Amino acid sequence: MASVTASTTPPTPRAPEAQEQGGDANSVAPATAAGSAPVAAEPVAAPAPPRASLARRMVLIAAGWIFVLLLGGGIALERTFTRQVEANFDDQLDYILTAMIASAEIDPFGEVWFYRTLGDQRFLEPGSGLYWQISGGDYEPIASRSLWDRTLKLEGSHVAGDHFDSEVHFYNSSQFAGEPLRIAERTVILPGSETRWTFAVASATEQMDAQVGRVRLILFWSFLVLGLGLLIMALLQVRYGLSPLRRVRAAIQNLRTTGAGRITEPLPLEVQPLVEELNGLLEHSERQAEEARRHAGNLAHALKTPLTVLTNAATAQAPDLGEAVMRETRTMQRHVDHHLARARAVGRRAVGLARTNVRDSAEAVRRAVARLYPEGRFDIAGSRDANVAIERQDLDELLGNLIENAAKYGGGSVFVTIDPHESDTPHDPAQCLIWVEDDGPGIPEAERTRIFDRGVRLDTEKPGTGLGLAIVRDVAEIYGGSVTLGTSEDLGGLLVELRLPRAD
Repeated sequence: MASVTASTTPPTPRAPEAQEQGGDANSVAPATAAGSAPVAAEPVAAPAPPRASLARRMVLIAAGWIFVLLLGGGIALERTFTRQVEANFDDQLDYILTAMIASAEIDPFGEVWFYRTLGDQRFLEPGSGLYWQISGGDYEPIASRSLWDRTLKLEGSHVAGDHFDSEVHFYNSSQFAGEPLRIAERTVILPGSETRWTFAVASATEQMDAQVGRVRLILFWSFLVLGLGLLIMALLQVRYGLSPLRRVRAAIQNLRTTGAGRITEPLPLEVQPLVEELNGLLEHSERQAEEARRHAGNLAHALKTPLTVLTNAATAQAPDLGEAVMRETRTMQRHVDHHLARARAVGRRAVGLARTNVRDSAEAVRRAVARLYPEGRFDIAGSRDANVAIERQDLDELLGNLIENAAKYGGGSVFVTIDPHESDTPHDPAQCLIWVEDDGPGIPEAERTRIFDRGVRLDTEKPGTGLGLAIVRDVAEIYGGSVTLGTSEDLGGLLVELRLPRAD
């Protein structure tokens, strides 16, 4: 019988300090004196937690993504190439099987023979790894010489009954020891015969497995080199990307060593907001330092005159030395209280925005002032829900100064309005407006600017040092507010408009 020719080529409060109108008055409530306490042993500092590294975090994230993506891509490509090699291998078997069927005829004895030669030399070499076999009915299987004395066990030849399937089927077989096979088989009925013949072509998979192994090896080394290259690029990117932070550190070190006031070096857009915030912080610190120096100078200047008076009186052994000491120490105390109030307000403002209900503070101050001036009449109207971004102690001090001054210098009536109607006086909705009115003589318009200066007093018949409204203005401005003077339309006296930033 002729052999089939085929070739296979597998592929991560301080209490509100009462201050006078144009001056100040006695405190509404005394300040708490600081007491001494025994020195306690300092606690042992806990060990600092390890500092996180941005570079390490970025490299780990990049390495993780590189590993996941390359692993997923490698598996997908390996399966694609493996299936392609197997598909090419199956196409070769299918081609040989089709050529066999096309060359097959039935001889006079009812058996299959080939009317043309199948020319692949491997079919003639025993154990060559390429075999064909035809089985059908009660006939003995017809096999290529390469099978020698062996017979293929075909799945289609064992199907009983009327089952008939003319499609090509591929499957693996390990029926030959040490020689795994890939088999393609198809059942057909040839002209001139009613027998169902099963044509099969089998090929050893050694060559296909070798090709698959080469593909996997190429993919492994390719993706390994690609992964290392990407990781090196990630390291370089992190180093280059974080270099502006090192420049910021150098710029800050330059600030410390050279005394420069700002970072002026141009930096990338992503780092520029940080530099702007840092420059803002430096400006804020300079402003606070300048305020501290200015207030220290003002305090020293304010204390110089009383100290000179006391020194001269003591040197001359003046007969009224005791009276002079009491008078000048009260003056010095008021100056100290003024600057301490400013210092406290600045310090509390630096901590963050506070939230204080205006009505609660005004009611507390009213009760305190009413004890000092029981004959007076105090009315509070307006919003009960208005909250301002100011510490309660500072708000008590502001309202205490204004309400007590109104009670001291007015005719006996004090009217406080919180958030008056917009129709009465248009104002910024972000600011809470507080009116403090009295029925006194008021302040002439020409004096309303000068009255805020320290030491200026219009009424010298009542005690005071002229620091009251100066403190109100300074503390209000520290919190971003303001204070202005006018004339009360209802009571005829002085109208003080206090504006404070509203709390969110």
